[in-house]
Amino acid sequence: MHRRCCFFVALCGATQKSALKTEAGCDRRFENSLLRDLLTQNLICFDFMMDTEADVFYRELPKVELHAHLNGSVSFETIEKLIGRKPHLNIEHGMTAIGKGQRRTLDECFQVFKVIHQLVDTEEDILMVATDVIKEFAADGVKYLELRSTPREEKSTGLTKKRYIETVIKAIQQCKNEGVDIDVRFLVAIDRRNGTEVAVETVKLAKEFMRSSDGLVVGIDLSGDPTVGHGKDLLPALQMAKNCGLKLSLHLSEIQSQLEESDLLLDLPPDRIGHGTFLHPEMGGSPSVFDKVVKNNIPLELCLTSNVKGQTVPSYSKHHFKYWYQLGHPSVICTDDKGVFCTDLSQEYQLAASTFGLSREAVWELSQQAIDCIFAPDAVKAAAQTEVD
Repeated sequence: MHRRCCFFVALCGATQKSALKTEAGCDRRFENSLLRDLLTQNLICFDFMMDTEADVFYRELPKVELHAHLNGSVSFETIEKLIGRKPHLNIEHGMTAIGKGQRRTLDECFQVFKVIHQLVDTEEDILMVATDVIKEFAADGVKYLELRSTPREEKSTGLTKKRYIETVIKAIQQCKNEGVDIDVRFLVAIDRRNGTEVAVETVKLAKEFMRSSDGLVVGIDLSGDPTVGHGKDLLPALQMAKNCGLKLSLHLSEIQSQLEESDLLLDLPPDRIGHGTFLHPEMGGSPSVFDKVVKNNIPLELCLTSNVKGQTVPSYSKHHFKYWYQLGHPSVICTDDKGVFCTDLSQEYQLAASTFGLSREAVWELSQQAIDCIFAPDAVKAAAQTEVD
């Protein structure tokens, strides 16, 4: 079972070396000149953390990350390497991340992804990005990770959608062979903006790799700009995915105008929901939509900083996490895009705890309960739960 049977172990006597903690998610030491430049651009935070007991607890907490977009998770350090490879693009760091205290509209957030895609357009880029992202999550105490990404083709570089997926799988296998302490799976993403035909093509690719990747490809993600397209056009592809055994994680109700679409897609039903910002009645959700989520006990992937910086919720204290958590509904803390939103999973747990008054025991249980929501085979869940018990 590799390292996945070691998901949850007792925390005791943990220590960390003092370092500068960037908002991008990992402890880093920067040259003074670079640090000054970044502070001037307001791209990093920040907190010069001093190895407090609380910091160690969240960093060492064994965590499960279930909602992480590959290109949105690219760290400052990796962006630096990509910019070095493509200086002709004249891309600066401020174009690839939303720094501390900054806010953007959803449309502006998607513009950031377009910039990152310019930097990641070859197999070599994808391999480096995926490898770095996996290692960074592992360094943050994540023991199980489900990455997601839309396969892209780039005629100028010869990149095909099939090679895109193959390269992500290669990165996962490479990290495993190097002994990186994390179990990684992959969700092939459907971009809702591309319509029915492309969605069906994407599912066929995912089905092919589900059978050939030795269990690494486990599901389908539905994502993309929520203001474009409609879920009804994607139902044939999503039903096809479900019929062939692929798990479904669907971005639902990211904006208020999606309630009708959510009601329709919940009839599938999906195996998990991404964001679900406006599903709960306290957030404007309809009784019908709310009842379907609760009746089917569909876990929610909740991304606090992403929603605050993307302005779909006004503040951390008004995040919908509190309603679902108080209900006892399966809720998993996630990052969404740790690079773009300058966060990591340790920080997201710490934010949830400080905002909603969660004890360490409650945080531990929240992290442990995420095991039940993973898309890997039941044997992985059972092994992890056995370790906890």
